[in-house]
Amino acid sequence: MVATAAASSFFPITSSPDSIDSKNKKLGNGSTNLGGIKLKPSASSGSLQVKANAQAPPKINGTTVVMTPVEGFTSEDAASSLPPRTFINQLPDWSMLLAAITTIFLAAEKQWMMLDWKPRRPDMLIDPFGIGRIVQDGLVFRQNFSIRSYEIGADRTASIETLMNHLQETAINHCKSAGLLGDGFGATPGMCKKNLIWVVTRMQVVVDRYPTWGDVVQVDTWVSASGKNGMRRDWLVSNSKTGEILTRASSVWVMMNKLTRRLSKIPEEVRGEIEPHFMNSDPVVAEDNRKLVKLDDSTAQYVRKGLTPRWSDLDVNQHVNNVKYVGWILESTPLGIVESHELCSMTLEYRRECGRDSVLQSLTAVSGVGNLGNMGEIECQHLLQLEEGSEIVRGRTQWRPKNAKSFGKMDQVPAQSA
Repeated sequence: MVATAAASSFFPITSSPDSIDSKNKKLGNGSTNLGGIKLKPSASSGSLQVKANAQAPPKINGTTVVMTPVEGFTSEDAASSLPPRTFINQLPDWSMLLAAITTIFLAAEKQWMMLDWKPRRPDMLIDPFGIGRIVQDGLVFRQNFSIRSYEIGADRTASIETLMNHLQETAINHCKSAGLLGDGFGATPGMCKKNLIWVVTRMQVVVDRYPTWGDVVQVDTWVSASGKNGMRRDWLVSNSKTGEILTRASSVWVMMNKLTRRLSKIPEEVRGEIEPHFMNSDPVVAEDNRKLVKLDDSTAQYVRKGLTPRWSDLDVNQHVNNVKYVGWILESTPLGIVESHELCSMTLEYRRECGRDSVLQSLTAVSGVGNLGNMGEIECQHLLQLEEGSEIVRGRTQWRPKNAKSFGKMDQVPAQSA
């Protein structure tokens, strides 16, 4: 009964006079008992008189409803009192539905705002979404990275390319967080106006220990002046849980015009943008001033030819990403060294860029204290060049026996010098 009443309130149904007359004909002149209701034709006007048996007052939702009998209610009156049957007046009352939906959304929003997103365990990521922050008087940028399963190699440790990608990512994010990122990739607004970009000329990396799958590393980076027209960027990579220093790196960057592909001095406008962010500190890695030798076919012991860039190797400046050069240099490293030793130090000098149509070759010469026949440290000289002879990168790597103790320690971000 309640369902019928609710349905009728949303979808009113009217009856035409013809239908009422047809029902009267079916009922006939005699009295008919329909569930306790007797219908009898009226003697005066032919109207339908309704007489019900005495029953208890009906109840709807626990409330007694008093029903008043209607006398002299004719079919003509019913047809004239009800509005005409149209599509509009048959639509339900949507205000009730909208009110219910609004209530549900408000309750859900309240529950969402009451959620506490703070980590429940101390070993969880402090920076779970990889969004770094500025620390130490606004001069140091800090970002956390979790070592993923696809970033480790056969030794179950992160590859050197993974570490280099972390360094590059924090450098870009540092510029963005400091408000120095213009329309270019790592370029300030003043650099964008003059079509200038940063290019790395020298990189030194020292790896004390490689992180493993599941480790969370904390990368700190800051910038300093390097001569009159250069900038030095340092990185310090540590275990976010223990504080152990894992990797140290230092690099030198200069500006290049992306249209002419020539090096450029730092304009005064750009210098005013970047100098407030310089930290007056010493390099985190002591500079290795030893000259990097140039290899050729007669001095190189191992050569890998036919290296070509893929589309995914290019950056937004349309030249090969500098991290890719590291992988190409290691292509010619003897497999025996890679299997028994791990890379612990690397010095690179970037001579020129290469594009997607370049064909390169990687040359390596083994030197230093150790060699392939013993388990001492090994030093290798490297050259990455175009097949026609133009140099791309010169390099020197040092390798230590696997599981050997780390060499060199540095346990904190350097404080700014007076």
